[in-house]
Amino acid sequence: MWGGGGAARALTRTAGLRRAAADNHADLSFQAGLRGTLQDCNWKTQLKASSTLPVPLSQMKSSMLTVKRPLSTSRSSVDPKEMKKFQFLAQKWWDEEGEYSALHSMNDIRVPFIRDTLLNMSSNYHLGSPLSGVKILDVGCGGGLLSEPLGRLGASVTGIDPLEDNIRTADQHKSFDPVLAQRIQYKSSSLEEIVEESMETFDVIVASEVVEHVADLEMFIKCCAQVLKPEGSLFITTINRTQLSYVLGIVVAEKILGIVPEGTHEWEKFVPPEDLKRLLESNGFSVQTVNGMLYNPLWGSWSWTESTSINYAMHAVKSGAQGQSSPTDAPSETESKQHSATAGTAV
Repeated sequence: MWGGGGAARALTRTAGLRRAAADNHADLSFQAGLRGTLQDCNWKTQLKASSTLPVPLSQMKSSMLTVKRPLSTSRSSVDPKEMKKFQFLAQKWWDEEGEYSALHSMNDIRVPFIRDTLLNMSSNYHLGSPLSGVKILDVGCGGGLLSEPLGRLGASVTGIDPLEDNIRTADQHKSFDPVLAQRIQYKSSSLEEIVEESMETFDVIVASEVVEHVADLEMFIKCCAQVLKPEGSLFITTINRTQLSYVLGIVVAEKILGIVPEGTHEWEKFVPPEDLKRLLESNGFSVQTVNGMLYNPLWGSWSWTESTSINYAMHAVKSGAQGQSSPTDAPSETESKQHSATAGTAV
């Protein structure tokens, strides 16, 4: 039996424990409610509105930023206006006499350019399938006009395009060839959306007639750098921003001859090669080759030219870690000069 003083102290301790439990329960309820509120609302707004947070503000920010992403996806290189333009042409990719006829004929020079450049960089050659074992990402693949010839050269090609109708057209066309069906896969996706799952996955990235349509070119180049393996190759073909490119690329090609539908291009989004080179170099690339391209509307054919005042092709290589082996052998200075000289006359 307790004495009178002991009983009083026991009752006091019991009451204190009950109050502490109640306080703990209230504190847990408050924290649970706070977490729910932060999930439903913008956390910054909630932090400003509350002055009784159970944890310091710096700790709250740190806990919410624990998960690191390769690149913020708050911005996108996809331009919704550009998507609307190409939405109406999704079924016409494989009409060689239609709106994409110039892209069909461009394969006559861009495919050998990609193939020969890669072969000059590699000591491995597979007869009949020269690009066997090479993983290529075709960004903005459209209906697969470039993905298919690269697949026929033996490459494993992933083609991505934000327009689902384009991907459906590409999938349907490749299904006619069982070999291509095995070598090519298409995804309805932007470049930013595949960054996390494809970090340093591809040996080669191709962005042909794409960069003049993106909303954020710097974001686009950064994403290319992230999904490309060290010492991998990036091939770009695009249009220079000059007075001549405006006259021939927009006035003549769109408004007069109708080579491409009117409104396809915006002159302000054309990219000068020196600007593209500077952007690539600031993101860890080394530009190897810049060649001018010229389209003859009378013959419907493309050829290489020294002038880059209208169209041009660029090849850049992502820098590799010191001492890290490359998937391909780097070309010597002599080989690079020889390729640069021959690429300008390739047909």
